[in-house]
Amino acid sequence: MAQRIEEVVGQVGSIILGKERQIRLAIACLIARGHLLIEDIPGVGKTMLAHALASSLGLGFKRIQFTSDLLPADIIGVSVYNRETGGFQFHAGPIFTQVVLADEVNRATPKAQSALLEAMEEHQVTAEGETRRLPEPFFVIATQNPSYQVGTFPLPESQLDRFLMRIELGYPDIEAERALLQGEDRRDLLADLAPRMDTQELIALQQRVQQVHTSPALLDYVQALVGHTRRTADFVNGLSPRAALAMLHAARAWALMAGRGHVLPEDVQAVLPPVVSHRLVPAEQVARANGTDIAEFLIKQVPIP
Repeated sequence: MAQRIEEVVGQVGSIILGKERQIRLAIACLIARGHLLIEDIPGVGKTMLAHALASSLGLGFKRIQFTSDLLPADIIGVSVYNRETGGFQFHAGPIFTQVVLADEVNRATPKAQSALLEAMEEHQVTAEGETRRLPEPFFVIATQNPSYQVGTFPLPESQLDRFLMRIELGYPDIEAERALLQGEDRRDLLADLAPRMDTQELIALQQRVQQVHTSPALLDYVQALVGHTRRTADFVNGLSPRAALAMLHAARAWALMAGRGHVLPEDVQAVLPPVVSHRLVPAEQVARANGTDIAEFLIKQVPIP
């Protein structure tokens, strides 16, 4: 199974150059049954990464372009009158697939954004009084532009908390950008990608994540990190129990990807930045003193038991 993961990492890395850590974090997020938020400026490969992940994992994929006029029905679906049957027939929206790319999710209004909440939390949608299950596995990969850009509606905390991780891609380094400029068009390469893992293998991998051992001392460390955010004045709000579970699930996935059957404190520290960066708001004095590296600040404050 480790070989399969490396094949996926390698194939996605052939499309998104010079971003191996971000690719590994994205895969860890998906095998931990989480949803992924990719935030960065336009043009750095956010959408391309989502496409490459879905293709390499052999999953059904649909893209929803979020705009200011998008309606919840455009995401979930709508019932249309069928003259042959004399009744209404439900036409499923693009959310009924395994990987949904919510592209530029913060360009849509809060009303449209809220259509994702039930799907992300319960893997089902309710439309016109009827609840319908979504395919398994089900992932939402959302991209968003920085909030200072024109035409954005910030995601509310309730929706941000449903994303297991938030990552940034950033600019490529000089060597990666030169290879990008000299190489083939990324869209042509994307069309030729073959699945490196099938659905059953991915589901089996998700089940193995749940079996990765966590010692009492490791749980003490997770609780110490979470507890510190709740007690200190360094943050506006502390981490919720859902955030603690997200930290643990992500650390298990990271350990499994490293070929281990148990979690180390280093695994928790590796996944801490993408797990807490969108959940914690630093107090003003901490923001001034430490910039935006919230996770590094938290790691320094809480010693390993």
